[in-house]
Amino acid sequence: MEEAATGLTEADLLLLQEQFALPNLHATDDSIANCELLPDASRPRPLALFTAERTDYSLARLHHYTGTTPGAFQRFILLTNYQRYVETFRTYARAQVDAGGDYTAFIEPGDQIYTGPRSTPPEAPAGSLPQMPAYHLCRPDGDGITLINIGVGPANAKTMTDHLAVLRPHCWLMVGHCAGLRRSQMLGDYVLAHGYVRDDHVLDADLPTWVPVPPIAEVQVAMQEATALVTGLHDSAIKTRLRTGTVMTTDNRDWELRLAHLFTQINMSRAIAVDMESATIAANGFRFRVPYGTLLCVSDKPLHGELKLRGMANAFYRERVSQHLMVGIETMRLLRQQGVTRLHSRKLRGFDEPPFR
Repeated sequence: MEEAATGLTEADLLLLQEQFALPNLHATDDSIANCELLPDASRPRPLALFTAERTDYSLARLHHYTGTTPGAFQRFILLTNYQRYVETFRTYARAQVDAGGDYTAFIEPGDQIYTGPRSTPPEAPAGSLPQMPAYHLCRPDGDGITLINIGVGPANAKTMTDHLAVLRPHCWLMVGHCAGLRRSQMLGDYVLAHGYVRDDHVLDADLPTWVPVPPIAEVQVAMQEATALVTGLHDSAIKTRLRTGTVMTTDNRDWELRLAHLFTQINMSRAIAVDMESATIAANGFRFRVPYGTLLCVSDKPLHGELKLRGMANAFYRERVSQHLMVGIETMRLLRQQGVTRLHSRKLRGFDEPPFR
């Protein structure tokens, strides 16, 4: 019998495996979180939404996809689909740590930790970025802000939120780009989603499309208030920059080429924007009892001839990246200030919930 690289034979390895508990994927699923378990007095009831094996699996996936250890993640999470937000967040985070306030550290992929101007430089560069890099602006109580660039598409959005859910965050928000569908919208305007058309398909088996994904009132109010505070616009003036409505999320990046097929769906739903992540993130938030919200920035208007082409961005649009990110950060501050117990209300719970959130 051939020996493995460790010097152990195949029989030795099989004997060694018998001494340790190995993951059993036949018993590791989301049936608890999906409300698929029926009460059965003859069986023990679950204590939490996720089994130990599911949690361990997701913690390993988080480290793999984001390049940071799970312990670095904060409980307020911003998700984006554009690298410019990362660059702006890095500058903001380092300034906050330097200021010596509530934030005490900033952690980047490769677990590079910045604690101020006197931080010890990393011994080696972090190397290439992971698939969905995460950046953590840390508070001692864990109620800081994590920003993750999930890239483009509902598959990435589902993958990341599937694994983030085991950390039981206070909320996650999508701050990304979208196509504006209304003539009155301008590049750089904001879209606050209060409803979703789920044309992403990646969650259909776990959360059927007939299940409504309602807006979370506390998050909606905080995002609108944060937009007013950051932009300086109030009352009727804010309506010139921020529009509330339905967002359609599609799994087809070139949906514009199938406009004849989608136009009726867009028109009947009264959608005001199209993106590729928001409904997925909201649906997984609903499924996993994590409060969610969406604030998008209009980057193109394909129905009106303004396509997203190289070189289109101007100074007016570029400044919206920083402002948009600050609205997300300010939303997190407001939610933290109001108390997280308001977020974890009964509105996301099923009829027969495990005792531990």
